[in-house]
Amino acid sequence: MTYRYLLFDLDHTLLDFNAAEDIALTELLKEARVSDIQAYKDFYIPMNRKMWDDLSLKKLTKKELINTRFSRLFANFGHEVDGHAFAMRYQDFLSQQGQVLTGANQLLDQLSQQGYRIFGATNGISKIQTGRMANSGIQDYFEHVFISDEVGYQKPDKAFYDAIAGAISRFDHQKALMIGDNLLADIQGGNNAGIDTAWYNPHQKTNRTSARPTYTVHNYQELLKLLR
Repeated sequence: MTYRYLLFDLDHTLLDFNAAEDIALTELLKEARVSDIQAYKDFYIPMNRKMWDDLSLKKLTKKELINTRFSRLFANFGHEVDGHAFAMRYQDFLSQQGQVLTGANQLLDQLSQQGYRIFGATNGISKIQTGRMANSGIQDYFEHVFISDEVGYQKPDKAFYDAIAGAISRFDHQKALMIGDNLLADIQGGNNAGIDTAWYNPHQKTNRTSARPTYTVHNYQELLKLLR
């Protein structure tokens, strides 16, 4: 299959979300004068991941996720806080991060030289994703980054991809490839939209979902080989 339009997920696919999250949480919790920062992180990180999965499954709204994740965190340790206020402060810290995964720059550079049209397709908060991309050093490789906050729909909704297709000139579903690490959002989203998918699976996880990737790659070199 000859592809022309590459739709890249950002977090855990190109951007190093774990590094960014760790720094932002540390700064937030220091500011809140939390004594055992690691204990808070150990509770927050899997809780937050589960909330984003629930968002993909439409078990909660993005507003609920944003406004309650920090109140849930502090409630676990017996404290009541303004979840929305903490969320806004966290956004400040996270939007200042720009860490990328090792090799991401080289990957995008090679794909750009090969003539691919490269786009971002991310679920996320506009302020955070826009800030991180601006600080990442990879932004110039993208014609546009589609953020669910701005699109009005989120992966895996077909409407998210329909909006992308409508915004990209001469877009052809048959020549598009969605590349991402998240089966529930990226791969199922591509399935819903009738777009081929490449599951970026560096940790060799087992697929226990109904999502069906067209390809599975374990590193950037495998992705480059696929796209040659």
